[in-house]
Amino acid sequence: MLTIKENLLETIKGGNPDRFVNQYEFLGIIMEDPLSQRNLRPKRGEPDKVDGWGVTISWPDHVPGPFPVHDEEHKVLKDITKWRDVVQAPRTDAPEEEWANYIAEAEAVDRNEQFLTVFQAPGIFEQLHYLMGMDDTLINFHEEPEAMHELIDYIVDYKIACAHSCLKRIKPEAIFQHDDWGSQINSFLSPAMFEEFLVPAYKKLYGFWRENGVELIVHHCDSYAANLVPHMIEMGIDIWQGCLSTNNNPELIKKYGGKISFMGDIDNGLVDREDWTQEIIAKEVERACRSCGKLYFIPSTTMGLAQTVYPGVYEAVSKEIDRMSKEMF
Repeated sequence: MLTIKENLLETIKGGNPDRFVNQYEFLGIIMEDPLSQRNLRPKRGEPDKVDGWGVTISWPDHVPGPFPVHDEEHKVLKDITKWRDVVQAPRTDAPEEEWANYIAEAEAVDRNEQFLTVFQAPGIFEQLHYLMGMDDTLINFHEEPEAMHELIDYIVDYKIACAHSCLKRIKPEAIFQHDDWGSQINSFLSPAMFEEFLVPAYKKLYGFWRENGVELIVHHCDSYAANLVPHMIEMGIDIWQGCLSTNNNPELIKKYGGKISFMGDIDNGLVDREDWTQEIIAKEVERACRSCGKLYFIPSTTMGLAQTVYPGVYEAVSKEIDRMSKEMF
């Protein structure tokens, strides 16, 4: 029987896996990064919090995750041409004692079974709309491209500086980067605009990680982004995590398998709900596994971590994936 790590490599390299990779089992994700601004986000139902960029983050009881507040009072960047006067990145390093939990968490990962994985969020596109709101972000790509290029470069330089601080303490084998690029039915940017603004930025960022020993780049984008897959490959992404079923993943696997792998196809909107049952989940997992096949595909919920909104759903999905492994391998 292959180790979890070996089974993952066989799957994404078109070899001979002996079972499905079961959701996030191959990633030993460490979350105690002292530089991360996610720790300043509220938990569901808590009062709003302000992150290191000055962005106010809210998580009401009735929504599945936190999101920035963009009314006139709270929007950080109101004029992109004046971003240098307004935007100030958080710290890019921390005292050694603040890294202690992070290092301990890394040392606890069994590297024989899992890839030691650094968690990264928000992504480059998300950082833009965190600062100025989605509407202004999309408009500014059209109306102020020079300023947008400058701000993107600033964000990338910040992320690389943080990566350098991380690499001084641990040697990750994988990174798990969040950055949502679309809705359920289309990407926010056209492929041409995506290529102009985000491809060079991610090639630089992912290239830095790769040059420093990272073997596996997993990118979370739980949206439609089928039209961006060629650019994902150019960026150096190994696994697209969060690929909704609206992408027609079986067709993407046929077309791009061997260049990139796909993790998802089990939409949270269909299974992660208050009235979930094992029968509903079993049907959806079987559909995903049989339609997407054994290679270049990792059955998983599309949520960006090994968790769900409603208790028990993640575990129920894992149980059904194990069942499909017994039936299909």
